[in-house]
Amino acid sequence: MEETISFKLNSEQVELVTDPNRILLWVLRDHFGLTGTKYGCGIGFCGACTVLIDNEPARSCMIPVSEVAGKSVVTIEGLEQDDVLHPLQQAFIDHDALQCGFCTPGMILTSVALLKQNPAPTREEIISGLEDNLCRCGAHTRIIDAVQEAAEKMKGGEKK
Repeated sequence: MEETISFKLNSEQVELVTDPNRILLWVLRDHFGLTGTKYGCGIGFCGACTVLIDNEPARSCMIPVSEVAGKSVVTIEGLEQDDVLHPLQQAFIDHDALQCGFCTPGMILTSVALLKQNPAPTREEIISGLEDNLCRCGAHTRIIDAVQEAAEKMKGGEKK
């Protein structure tokens, strides 16, 4: 049976009528056309499908859309504001930390949450914070460098 689900998506209030058990990943990609959220493993292991739900990283491949009712969801597309990339997005470009790009949205969104919790992480804290997001290309060193640079540029503050 279908239900009306309302939530905030990338700062916009949205509503859709769908099966409440439909997986958030597919709602984002198929209904809203937000293809930055990737399907990787489908079991919440790789991190390619990571989005922020109420500012916390979450695996959208494991979450029924009904669980985000009344909450705020941010995808990689929602980080850019007024045609200006988020400092993490820019740092990933500057450090060539997106070799194939498949893991990049999940890495960036996980890093956004990490820097919100810890605005000045050490290299080891960045490594630990990203260890559940997998990169098959081997861009890990550049990813860590990008997160460090973004943290410095953000000077401990979240870019709105």
